Amino acid sequence: MAHQAGFVSIIGKPNAGKSTLMNALVGEKMSIITPKAQTTRHRILGIVNDENYQIVFSDTPGVIKPHYALHESMMHQVDGSIVDADLILLVTDIYEEYDEADVLKKLERSSAPLAVLINKIDQSDEETVKKKVEFWREKLNPKAIFAISALHGHNIKAIMDFVIENLPEHAAYYEKDALTDRNDRFFASEMIREQVFKQYKKEIPYSTEVIVTAFIEGEKLYRISAEIIVERESQKNIIIGKGGEMLKITGTYARRAMEDFFQQKVFLEMFVKVIPDWRTKKNYLKQFGYEG
Repeated sequence: MAHQAGFVSIIGKPNAGKSTLMNALVGEKMSIITPKAQTTRHRILGIVNDENYQIVFSDTPGVIKPHYALHESMMHQVDGSIVDADLILLVTDIYEEYDEADVLKKLERSSAPLAVLINKIDQSDEETVKKKVEFWREKLNPKAIFAISALHGHNIKAIMDFVIENLPEHAAYYEKDALTDRNDRFFASEMIREQVFKQYKKEIPYSTEVIVTAFIEGEKLYRISAEIIVERESQKNIIIGKGGEMLKITGTYARRAMEDFFQQKVFLEMFVKVIPDWRTKKNYLKQFGYEG
């Protein structure tokens, strides 16, 4: 049998459950997951390898109307992943009020086979699910519609079977032992960012970027230094907290996540730095790894 390989883009609005789905499909924690919307800022590839196939899943930022240069970069990444896709998984959720115009507009650019995934059905009833299925069948007439719960793993195998069935014949795009196109520094910064989303409220997480400034792999210990970038002095004070308490809590949880991920003891030090309005400045965005 010929080898199959292809790019599968997971797209949808913020908070539909795209990152949870990708982690379930890949079987590894690749994307950060928090209850807050717009957590994913970069396009992250998660790779599933088998003797006969290689699936390159792409978790993309949620589709939004851009308000900053940062948002524009995020939407470029969504556009890129749609153009590259051999197959598209549109994740919508049971609460969605049929207001997917922004997402559907982006889909017009693609002729790739499409599956609609109606997520969070564990929080619904059969009647509502049926109505959603009908709506999407009429609206898009996709190749397949799945009612799923990414969180509880419901119907994940069916999606995998569908993906494998629709993968084109192609040689592997990445080494067969690769799990992702991202390096360890990237995951270290994402684990800190995940804790910023979990520990702080309101606009703080959205005004924050994390840069890993040193990553030294010792035999017994990884030494990691990171800067948490914020836009204003007042935010810096909130991140640090009284007597450094909040920064310590954030660091502890991030370090534990890293030790779990890298299977190695980690020494983590973090500093907080103010760069006014970094989200609107293209030169900083480029420096932080966002494509224009």
